[in-house]
Amino acid sequence: MTGLMVIGLALVVFVCAYMGYGRWLVKTWGIDPKAKTPAVKYEDGQDFAPASRFTVFAHQFSSITGAGPVTGPIIAAMFGWAPALLWLLVGGVFFGAVQDFTALYASVKNEGKSMGMLIEKYVGKTGRRLFLLFCWLFTLLVLAAFADIIANTFNGFLKDGSQNVPGAQAATISMLYIAVAMGFGVFIKKFQPSGLVKLLVAIVLVVGMFAVGMQFPLYLDPQTWRVVTFAYCFIASVLPMWLLMEPRDYLSSFLLLGMVFGGVVGVVVANPVLNMPAFVGFEVKGQSLFPILFITIACGAVSGFHSLVSSGTSSKAVANEKDMLPVGYGAMLVESMLGVVALVIACAAASPDGTVASGTPFQIFAGAIGGFFQMFGFPAAVSACVITMCISALAMTTIDSVARIGRMSLQELLAPAEGEQQGTAAKLLSGVVPSTVVTLVLAFGLCQAGYMAIWPLFGAANQLLASLVLISLAVFLRTTGRQGWMLYVPMCFMFLVTMTALVMSVVGIITKLQAGTFVFMVDGLQLVLALALMTLAVLVVKHCGKELLTGKVEGQTAAAE
Repeated sequence: MTGLMVIGLALVVFVCAYMGYGRWLVKTWGIDPKAKTPAVKYEDGQDFAPASRFTVFAHQFSSITGAGPVTGPIIAAMFGWAPALLWLLVGGVFFGAVQDFTALYASVKNEGKSMGMLIEKYVGKTGRRLFLLFCWLFTLLVLAAFADIIANTFNGFLKDGSQNVPGAQAATISMLYIAVAMGFGVFIKKFQPSGLVKLLVAIVLVVGMFAVGMQFPLYLDPQTWRVVTFAYCFIASVLPMWLLMEPRDYLSSFLLLGMVFGGVVGVVVANPVLNMPAFVGFEVKGQSLFPILFITIACGAVSGFHSLVSSGTSSKAVANEKDMLPVGYGAMLVESMLGVVALVIACAAASPDGTVASGTPFQIFAGAIGGFFQMFGFPAAVSACVITMCISALAMTTIDSVARIGRMSLQELLAPAEGEQQGTAAKLLSGVVPSTVVTLVLAFGLCQAGYMAIWPLFGAANQLLASLVLISLAVFLRTTGRQGWMLYVPMCFMFLVTMTALVMSVVGIITKLQAGTFVFMVDGLQLVLALALMTLAVLVVKHCGKELLTGKVEGQTAAAE
């Protein structure tokens, strides 16, 4: 099997899925291009801000495309390319894209409500509080893990004390991105340029930032970068969407889409042979294919975090209901395509006997993409800087959205339900600044443990969130008289996978405790959070499942929605 054949198959599957299954979902559930979306009705210059289709797509794609679609498939390649590819294709089309689109659809049809508020409306107050607590804890994990990844990527020094030039250059470019994005946001807001003018200005700005950043690398240690990253998260969380996040995501989308395009073209031109066997075995290096494969490949197939972006920020920027399909369904398929590219790279980089290439997933991926760029005539130094910047952009464009979603989740958690009074402490903490500070301070504390201590739990929690979102959305579809059977298999499968993985994790930690190798700051943290997430998940499923089986259907039909 060659890389060209795999890429060709994936492109055909994803295009057919978008044109066929995606459009069928739109036709089945119904959209109204003439309806006023929440972004238009409630425009406030802060969270609700209507934007063009590509701008919202860029925000969605940049926010959901984190480290997962690169690291997951490369790690999962140890089981062989066939099971990993099958999960990327099936999961991306029938699990991930459906979840992302449905979450966006449900939010837009319900005044831009987040998943927590949707659950309160269709399940009840208790279900909402449990889900929001789960979401908030999950955002702490994401913030801690991704901040540590960013800090180590920007680290200006190697282990031997020498300077890490590509990392320092990427750090400077990233800092420029923040300042330039704000200026770009003001430019768009004030002059409202045409799509072509905005595109040309964006290209000039991106090229200019790279030119300056490569000349003036910024050498700082990881701990300093952790502080800087969380400071940026605070700014991104409290500033209006149009001023920082939307223009930054628009600019970053050129890097990320360019990386996907460059990877696809590079694989097509090079057409590498996949040295990794199609199937290695059900158990490899002490890891079982079930459930590990489905936890390891998360963002490239299905990710619960995506639903928080769809319902938390993107739904408040969609200007027309017609934009929901490319934003919700299309962005996920593009991310799945990135996962396929990463898988091809991992399998091609393996030795002829099928041994996985040495190095971290990012090193394997960066080496291959950098090689593609050099094949097209880019100097090695430029290629290294571009790839490092792309990798950091994967994390940076995710972490700012997570900070905002974490703040909003805490605010909604502290908000009184209908008919209730809000306490004094809750009222103080539910402000934009206090809720942001509480979220970021706790996440910063978790970050000190390092992402390796957090990542295993993050993967399982992410997929568990997907199952909770899917069952909640199934309740929405049933209650509003829409078909929801297409969510039943994904929600049951993901719940089984993630609960199995969490139970295995808890058993492993208890075994370490009995053996005397238990480390409280690492294993203790994972044990407490794993048990808390499992308990919350069971309670959410109990409430949603009861409503799904016995709840009443609204009198109005889907068409009347």
